[in-house]
Amino acid sequence: MDRYDIKRELKQCYAPKNTDWALVEVPAQQFIAVDGSGDPNTSADYARAVEALYAVAYTIKFASKALGRDFVVGPLEGLWWADDPEAFITRVKDAWQWRMLISQPDWITEDVIDEAKRAALAKKGLPAIAEVRREALKEGTCAQLLHVGPYDDEGPALARLHHEYLAANDLRMSGHHHEIYLGDHRRTEPAKFRTVLRQPVEAAT
Repeated sequence: MDRYDIKRELKQCYAPKNTDWALVEVPAQQFIAVDGSGDPNTSADYARAVEALYAVAYTIKFASKALGRDFVVGPLEGLWWADDPEAFITRVKDAWQWRMLISQPDWITEDVIDEAKRAALAKKGLPAIAEVRREALKEGTCAQLLHVGPYDDEGPALARLHHEYLAANDLRMSGHHHEIYLGDHRRTEPAKFRTVLRQPVEAAT
């Protein structure tokens, strides 16, 4: 059985090689998602949200595999926003809002997600599973790069985007800042973290 892998199917979105900003077209996708706010390093809600997402994601995967359509669970992703976008450059994390995501193949329906939530809740007993929902996202044209290194070293790249790249290319932001976390940060030293940084954009004029 050939397993569907979002990182292989959408290489331009999940395996960029450029380490400076460049434009990419991102197709419509669906995800399972949980919303929250605050510093992801200290927020108990963040940890619970991620745990719930993975519980549901793997329940969906095994249910789909049993029906003959296997897939690789996608990487953790996050949409991030704040009243002042500079909060991401200055790393004022208590001001951050977030929506954590895991991509789902297009054959996964709302009913499949709901059934997976019921099964995962019965097995794991995690209250945050009730907050998991389907999220459709169509980002279209985005500025994107691959950041290698600690998450807190993203500031200079974001500053270049906000203060140089957008103006130089007559663009403005048109959606939430998006990050994709490649690999397992629990088993990787921070200097080798690989994170896709993405910003939906549109013509400024």
